[in-house]
Amino acid sequence: MTPQLAKEKLAQQGITAIDFAKENKLNYKTLLAVLNGTNKGRYGEAHRAAVALGIKKAA
Repeated sequence: MTPQLAKEKLAQQGITAIDFAKENKLNYKTLLAVLNGTNKGRYGEAHRAAVALGIKKAA
């Protein structure tokens, strides 16, 4: 899944990025960076965010 598709999926489900971040115990700014594609989610919390969004598979 791409970051754009992840954004669309959240919108279809009526979930805001901040609510998703809270539910998954993620930093909101990190989540936004992953959703906007400025952070590829390779390490640390960005990776956790990418996995939670379905952009990457869990290692």
